[in-house]
Amino acid sequence: MKIGINHWTFPSHLSLRDSFALARASGCDHIEVNLADEGELSLTTGEADVRALARAAKDAGIEISSLSTGLYWKSPATSNDPALRARSLEIAQQQLRVANWLGVDTVLVVPGAVTPEVSYDVAYDRAKEFVAQALPTARETGVAIGIENVWNRFLLSPLEMRDFVDSFNDPLVGVYFDAGNILSYGYPQHWIRILAHRIKKVHVKDFDDKVGGYAGFRNLLQGNVPWTEVRRALQEIGYDSYVTAEVSGYNVHPELGLKHIAEAMRAALG
Repeated sequence: MKIGINHWTFPSHLSLRDSFALARASGCDHIEVNLADEGELSLTTGEADVRALARAAKDAGIEISSLSTGLYWKSPATSNDPALRARSLEIAQQQLRVANWLGVDTVLVVPGAVTPEVSYDVAYDRAKEFVAQALPTARETGVAIGIENVWNRFLLSPLEMRDFVDSFNDPLVGVYFDAGNILSYGYPQHWIRILAHRIKKVHVKDFDDKVGGYAGFRNLLQGNVPWTEVRRALQEIGYDSYVTAEVSGYNVHPELGLKHIAEAMRAALG
């Protein structure tokens, strides 16, 4: 398994090119980048500029592992507003194109959320429609859609996640598994074994279940995630791809924080 870091961990003022160099110097094998509304890597960044970023990463000796985004939270694919559902699809389609230009094979997708206004069954149908509509672009680009298990009150069991993914009968629809997100309602090792080959990429963070909520998230080895069991389960299913820490960095001496994160990942995952 290759260890790496999400770009959100870096100080906000640091450019992507500087982050590539710092990630490599900190002992990471790869970095996950994020698509934003504006900035260096946005919905409007052109192909030439995206490819230039990919070359810059290669020159820095760091791999780009995948493409994430927080844009789905503002435009959920399950919204009652048709305009927001259309926007969500546009985000997914452009995310897949940008990933292709970057040379990565998977994007992280949040397929909507269950809310007081959007019931579970309606969310399920809309999420299926959303993924089906994004699939032609996935096939065109060769980039997989990785459905993340995230705190959206949706796809709350590994069996349901497995069946949702399998319903598309396409290898370009899989799971972006987050080991830390599971701990408040399940056991990551169970999810890993049940989802098995469907797992395209892996996020890691720790979680203190005595605190709970968003305040409970921790850097690796500082919470209750059973890392020995997680490592064993990943080995059992033959997962040997990228593992990305999605954690907070240090406010002071961020370069030291990145080194500590990389060291903790190697200790936890072997």
